[in-house]
Amino acid sequence: MALLVALIQRIQAARRVLVLGIGGGGDVVGALAIARLCEALGTQSVLGGVAWERFAVDPRPGPRPVEEIRGGERLAECAVLADAETTTDDGIAFAEAGVAGHLGARTVLIDVTRGAVGAAGGIGAAIERLECDLVLGVDVGGDVLGRGNEPGLASPLCDAVMVAAMLDIGRTRGALLGVIGAGCDGELSPEQVLDRVAALGRAGAWLGTLGMSADLARELERAAKRVPTEASLQVARCARGETGTVQIRGGRREVQLGPVGALAFFFDPPAAIAELPLADAVRDSQSIDEARDALAALGVRTELDYERERAAGTGA
Repeated sequence: MALLVALIQRIQAARRVLVLGIGGGGDVVGALAIARLCEALGTQSVLGGVAWERFAVDPRPGPRPVEEIRGGERLAECAVLADAETTTDDGIAFAEAGVAGHLGARTVLIDVTRGAVGAAGGIGAAIERLECDLVLGVDVGGDVLGRGNEPGLASPLCDAVMVAAMLDIGRTRGALLGVIGAGCDGELSPEQVLDRVAALGRAGAWLGTLGMSADLARELERAAKRVPTEASLQVARCARGETGTVQIRGGRREVQLGPVGALAFFFDPPAAIAELPLADAVRDSQSIDEARDALAALGVRTELDYERERAAGTGA
């Protein structure tokens, strides 16, 4: 109980929190639930995410650099303040643009093409411009907690880079890591996510857990009408009390719906890093390829490998 009180006080102490979906694509929709939780505690929020859409949405492999973002306001080398019309240079809308349309307010786009170092600079610029004093990175599904040897792990790179960037930001400003919808992306199972939460608890990094209401679920569903997202929709289904196994990603992944999927777990990034070897491996990366190579050296396959193989016609 004392830890949860401390977590709530930490959020309430901030004037404004920058809430970022750290996995790219529809993670910004799941992050909306966390932003609303912060607002319910009395702290204003600004929402954002990463300029990297799923391959099904943007068939150009890899994340997009600022130079390929059209519309919005450029904040720094690796950050853009997006509006509802912000797209890639070939007209593909970012998920953050859809959420900006839902909110009627601009959202933040972080460029991860320059690795953790560049992403940290982008986050820092957004914090300064928007007068935030806390950044809260949100992963939908819990794959950010993976150690790299989980068979279902499919998209560890973006998460790792963003957590590493948050560690850098955390040296001078407040930073929190949130996980919502355990298992809802079909990568790690709910049991695997809970096992990793327990490990971070033993490391002193788990700060507390908050639940999502049915009202929040309804808002996620409304936002998802503007943004293609499957994982965040499963979070909403869990908050509505649905249970059982469903398929996503065209039947390639299975999700176990249940009450745990409606919970948000919060962690202290510096205390968590000993249990997050993938983020630790990319801490000094200055490009997405350098970060990808660092994970490859650990034997970890990433979403960048998958997208490049699909684009070349060699992937399944």
